[in-house]
Amino acid sequence: MPRVRRPSPQTAAVLHALGAEPTAWRYGYELGQEVGLKAGSLYPILMRLSERGLLESSWEDQPPTGRPPRHLYRLSAAGCALAAELATAPVSTREPKPVRRDLRGAW
Repeated sequence: MPRVRRPSPQTAAVLHALGAEPTAWRYGYELGQEVGLKAGSLYPILMRLSERGLLESSWEDQPPTGRPPRHLYRLSAAGCALAAELATAPVSTREPKPVRRDLRGAW
């Protein structure tokens, strides 16, 4: 039985942004600006979601002259279901553990 765990806050933010207009094709730069993630964090999330069948991906058909085609993303049916589930799920309010400062020089 595969382990099922909650997506990271960053992944949840991407799913939420895509879930606002689930049938609209979006490109990575636009999503990164919306959710506040840089390319090094965003694109691995998009690739992972796509590999898991939660996103559909496609190349832009007719890019403007002088610009390469962009990779576009939108939620699949399974992605829509997960985005809706995350939107209604309670958010954990667990407090982070305090940072221990007394370990200086311990080793």
